[in-house]
Amino acid sequence: MEKILFDTHCHLTDEGYDDGREDLISEIERSQIRYLVDIGTDLESSERAAENAARYPFCYAAAGFWPGNTTGLGDGDLAGLRRILSMPRVAAVGEIGLDYHYEDTDKESQQLWFARQIKLACELALPICIHSRDADDDTMRILKENGAFSKERLACFPPRADGSPDARVLLHCFSGSAELARQYVRLGADISIAGPVTYKNARKTVEVVQTVDLSRLTAETDAPYLTPVPMRGRRNLPVYVEHTVRKIAEIKGISYEEAAMATLENGMRFYGIKE
Repeated sequence: MEKILFDTHCHLTDEGYDDGREDLISEIERSQIRYLVDIGTDLESSERAAENAARYPFCYAAAGFWPGNTTGLGDGDLAGLRRILSMPRVAAVGEIGLDYHYEDTDKESQQLWFARQIKLACELALPICIHSRDADDDTMRILKENGAFSKERLACFPPRADGSPDARVLLHCFSGSAELARQYVRLGADISIAGPVTYKNARKTVEVVQTVDLSRLTAETDAPYLTPVPMRGRRNLPVYVEHTVRKIAEIKGISYEEAAMATLENGMRFYGIKE
């Protein structure tokens, strides 16, 4: 089977897989997935993701503090994150960002740790995977203020094939407008498309896929969350990234194979994976 898929964002360490993780791994190995990135959300899950990356040839890892896990963190946690980021096949800082969806959100802590982790990613010249929910303005502001699109950071990475800058910033499960996507692309970012693009009410995300050049798009599952149609209602799996890629192909008017190879190559470039 040709390995042409890249799930750029999933959570193999999630407790939702505790009842069948080995079966999950076997299914991935039998599928079209060439690579996936196991994303950490705190120190424990980040370390386990790094262990998975060392164990499975198809797996890379990202390490970071998800915004809902930032309250009460201290310098020791940042040191722990730095240690994990030095481990083999830990390819990015993430997922980090802001989530203002709930009324009791600790915005101060989220913003502080978002900034600290951006600065760490810039210091280490690592890609950044962004979580942004109901926080578009602050997400953009904090990224800019902390060097995510600075000349110094852009100099750390080769320009894209068309000569444009590559900031190695990826907006995970992008849910913003097409105009916001254009702003990020102009700054050098990439846009990651997840299962919601397949939903009936996905007008905004469909417009994003229509607007953003294929060279700036990656595909993800966020598994075990956000299961795409036609699997919606089931626990999401990395192999279901196929359905998101098929929807991207439909929107772009290209073949599934072309969309798969493009999003695979974009993901490999973003995470610095060379074969």
